[in-house]
Amino acid sequence: MKKTIRDYDLSGKKVMIRCDFNVPMQNGKITDDNRIVASLPTIEYAIQNGAKIILMSHLGRIKTEEDKSKNSLKEVSIRLSELLKKDVIFIPFTRGKELETAISNLKDGDVLLMENTRFEDLDGKKESGNDSELGRYWASLGDIYINDAFGTAHRAHASNVGIASILPNGVGFLIEKELNVMKKAIDDPERPLTVILGGAKVVDKIPVIENLVKIADHILIGGGMAFTFLKAEGYEIGKSLLDSENIEFCKRILGENKDKIILPVDVACGTEMDNDVECRYTSIDDIHPNEMGLDIGEETVQLFWKYIKDSKTIIWNGPVGLFELDKFAKGTRTLCKELKESGAITIIGGGDTASAVINMGYGEYMTHISTGGGASLELLEGKELPGIACINEK
Repeated sequence: MKKTIRDYDLSGKKVMIRCDFNVPMQNGKITDDNRIVASLPTIEYAIQNGAKIILMSHLGRIKTEEDKSKNSLKEVSIRLSELLKKDVIFIPFTRGKELETAISNLKDGDVLLMENTRFEDLDGKKESGNDSELGRYWASLGDIYINDAFGTAHRAHASNVGIASILPNGVGFLIEKELNVMKKAIDDPERPLTVILGGAKVVDKIPVIENLVKIADHILIGGGMAFTFLKAEGYEIGKSLLDSENIEFCKRILGENKDKIILPVDVACGTEMDNDVECRYTSIDDIHPNEMGLDIGEETVQLFWKYIKDSKTIIWNGPVGLFELDKFAKGTRTLCKELKESGAITIIGGGDTASAVINMGYGEYMTHISTGGGASLELLEGKELPGIACINEK
């Protein structure tokens, strides 16, 4: 079991907390503060226990000087101040005298946020490449390191693996919850365990399918990836998304798990990915050559419900249709409703699935919504995450 923030006396200590403030921005303003809100319990615990708090996070990808102006954490510091009801000191640098002086002047309970860690990527990808010198420098600024950024736990960066290799360390409450919920669902689930997989390409989910087919009682497949499976079964799929390189994988996995993998029986089709096109519902053996499947149909929703209603644990990773367009969001929306009504433990993978569930108004009804798409996917694959592996055991 990994050490947590509770395992340390924080009073008077400079506690570095790696958060995930990689929030969506539009015209310089935050459009969704869920990730900031998710970090509050750990930060508030550190405040209450008299720590001098140094917060770190990335925001977006930094490849040019122009990217820096669009991805400053200044706006995050303003929103965080509002949520904490406390001034957050923002330092627009990732290293240097101003940052060092501000940290040395911190009083117990103060909160400081340094600039976007990926600003260091402009000079040889020092952050995302886990540059050892940068990791040592950042570690020199603190006494204790706490990783609470699940969204980057599947990456070895200077701001997680680099610092943790030097300082006494632990995880925050957000990562602790992610690990407890996700690992129990995989290692010791309440059964029946049903997995819903969607998204675009089969290739993105091969390791997940290979791992979960050994664990789950049923796997329900929707989204763009379903059409490669249907093609493997001999159906004509028109212009639907096809991962042609993985048809043989689909044939094999279906052949080995005929009663476990459940495919759509009808779909919502359109000739283009556009809200203005006509939406035609049809069985999977009647997709026209000029059509593409863009959502699961009503009969498939009813078929999926047969498995969902009897489940004790449900893991969902990947929308089952082009939910960004209202015309093709019905399947994903109805599945949200079914999970709400199931009475099961419901675990939502991060990324697009989390976005869909939250934006459709069902977030509060789910047991757990992961804050990390890539990280949750790698957990489902059975992989060890570098940002967690580097944390000390109790």
